[in-house]
Amino acid sequence: MNSQPLVHRLNRRLLLSRSAAVVGASSMGLLLPQIVRAQSNKVRVGFMLPYTGAYAQLGVAIENAVRMAIAEKGGKLGGREIEWFKVDDESEPSKGVENAQKLVQRDKVDVLIGTVHSGVQMGIQRVARESGVLSIIPNAGLHAATRGLCAPNVFRTSFTNAQPTSALGKPMMDRGLKRAVWITHKYAAGDEAFEGFRDSYTKAGGTIVKELGLPFPGVEFQALLTEIASLKPDAVACFFAGSAASKFMRDYAAAGLQGKIPLWGSGFLTEGVLQATGAAAEGVMSTLHYADSLDTPRNQQFRSAFAQQFKMQPDVYAVQGYDAGQLLIRSLDAVKGDMSNKAAMYKAMETAVIDSPRGRWTMSKAHNPVQDMYLRVVEKGDNKVVGVAQKAVADSAAGCKMG
Repeated sequence: MNSQPLVHRLNRRLLLSRSAAVVGASSMGLLLPQIVRAQSNKVRVGFMLPYTGAYAQLGVAIENAVRMAIAEKGGKLGGREIEWFKVDDESEPSKGVENAQKLVQRDKVDVLIGTVHSGVQMGIQRVARESGVLSIIPNAGLHAATRGLCAPNVFRTSFTNAQPTSALGKPMMDRGLKRAVWITHKYAAGDEAFEGFRDSYTKAGGTIVKELGLPFPGVEFQALLTEIASLKPDAVACFFAGSAASKFMRDYAAAGLQGKIPLWGSGFLTEGVLQATGAAAEGVMSTLHYADSLDTPRNQQFRSAFAQQFKMQPDVYAVQGYDAGQLLIRSLDAVKGDMSNKAAMYKAMETAVIDSPRGRWTMSKAHNPVQDMYLRVVEKGDNKVVGVAQKAVADSAAGCKMG
């Protein structure tokens, strides 16, 4: 895919034709060195995101928001023009390393922004650590990226899988929900989300009656829902996302559990699926670092500008992309575009306070957001903010040793 706008391609052709015309003058050191400097002076930014498949809409939202953040500040980074590159990662982990290398080795990007899928992110992480290219993660929540495989050149603007669920414990106990069943898919993201729930819920005094799981991406929930009904817990806590989340909530309601056993979960349970889920989602409680309905001037301004520019409503993925753009601006402005000054660039990112639509957040020493988690309830097809479930939630960063 040629990601450059038509006008950029035309300008490049014009530049090449002019280069040929002045080649005779190059021996005298006239025009050609200026042309070379003009070409090399651009910051090369690569997107490695899903542009096809189930996560395509997320990839588009992230890219749009990154570009919007930079456009709001004049469209340059540290005073330098930008050249954009794109690779469709297809949400395919087996191609993760290969696709990341296309951007780093073939396109020689200065910055790699990606991705959504945690399995694909493992490939990016390997290439970023080996090459030293500045890498910004706008979604993937895998723990390793800012724990055991953390690196000075890798930053995340989203979350770890344990962060949203680590804010579930106290509000559940505050409502007298002392015995809970946990349910998720049996895969890494589900295991990591469970860590956050287990630690926060048991610390608050809760008891996990049973852990239930099913192979990913299966959606045959009936037998597990029957077991939940027989256990009669005070609440059910879970981690599901996308179409599986919608199916789970619909099956939960059809099994007669809605309104009888409160359903709680990581906020991704109700992100982007409320229309498909309908009445079955009503009353579901969740914790997440953002909600569309967050009533702040900053969020309202962001939502209005994004919707007007892209003719689509922003979501949590767009917010994470927008903040990736803000972080990148901060880093290059600090060094006036001189990306060879990596120490100063990384320090600017590590000490940044990002004025985000989600609320202000800071960067942890492991390069992961320290951010508020909101308590939300689904009312009339919307994630309504009840309040702040937990302020300044930081990931444990277990095993992170910056080289």
